[in-house]
Amino acid sequence: MSGKIPGMDVTMLSVLAEPTRKKIVELLRDGPLSVGEITERLGLRQPQASKHLKVLSDNGILEMTAEANRRIYKLRSEPFQAMNDWVKSFRGVMEDRFDKLDQYLRDMQDQDQR
Repeated sequence: MSGKIPGMDVTMLSVLAEPTRKKIVELLRDGPLSVGEITERLGLRQPQASKHLKVLSDNGILEMTAEANRRIYKLRSEPFQAMNDWVKSFRGVMEDRFDKLDQYLRDMQDQDQR
């Protein structure tokens, strides 16, 4: 596997597969936070949080702005839009499968009623 899906970098999936990074992303879903706020809410030590924030930033999932001596992190929308578009690309396939399953179940009901 090349690690590429048209319109999406699958590296994002592996980055988000790590539980602490997933929790950070879920926390930032509600809005930007400083490193201190992230560490406090997740019960992490600052070096741990910084390591995960660096991985998320390096992979384009977060962006950081400096305000005085604080670093504020927020989610970037583009990688999530790409993931959403990729997931949506399966909608037709899944709807077709559900339609076939629905028809199969109707056929089974018809046979039972005979």
